[in-house]
Amino acid sequence: MRHPHEFQDVPPTTLADILGRDQVMDIGIRPLWTPVPRVAGPAYTVRCPPGDNLMLHAAIHRAEPGSVVVVESGDLDHALAGGNVCAVAQRRGIVAFVLDGLIRDLAEVREAGFPVFARGVVPIPGTKKALGELNGQVRCGGALVNPGDIVVADEEGIVVTPAARQEETLGAARAKLAKEAAESLDEWEAQHRARIEKALEEVGFTG
Repeated sequence: MRHPHEFQDVPPTTLADILGRDQVMDIGIRPLWTPVPRVAGPAYTVRCPPGDNLMLHAAIHRAEPGSVVVVESGDLDHALAGGNVCAVAQRRGIVAFVLDGLIRDLAEVREAGFPVFARGVVPIPGTKKALGELNGQVRCGGALVNPGDIVVADEEGIVVTPAARQEETLGAARAKLAKEAAESLDEWEAQHRARIEKALEEVGFTG
């Protein structure tokens, strides 16, 4: 099994080319401060019922260092976390939050340099009363995420590599990156033009 930090050098764009649309989160889950570093790590998954953040607050004390905490919440009215929760997560070695929901205290989080990818910011917190789930399958930004799947996120977007496909995906990504690095822009342009002209011909464009 590959070590997840090996994915740190692979852009989400490369992973998306290999894995396809289903493994890419939607554009609503975005970095809340920039420039954000690329983060990569195994998913620690959390499901919070709308309006409640108890399970995320439980998760920060349970997730392994190096993990990316991924939350399904479906809540756009309350914050899942604030500055102190993010600070404790950061101190415990969690590399990022990827949240289908909102946070608060963005200034504190930005100042601390803790990467948060989420739908936005709201100043009111949720309650801490409802049972959700830890370490189950979640849906975040439209993508299914299982515990241990590798999450890679930066300003280009967020891609989920299924745990069982780590080896093949990393191998394919490295080969693709090496090929691109060896190709000059002139070579790329010539191949691109030939490819586009052929595609235009196939669809009957004659301009």
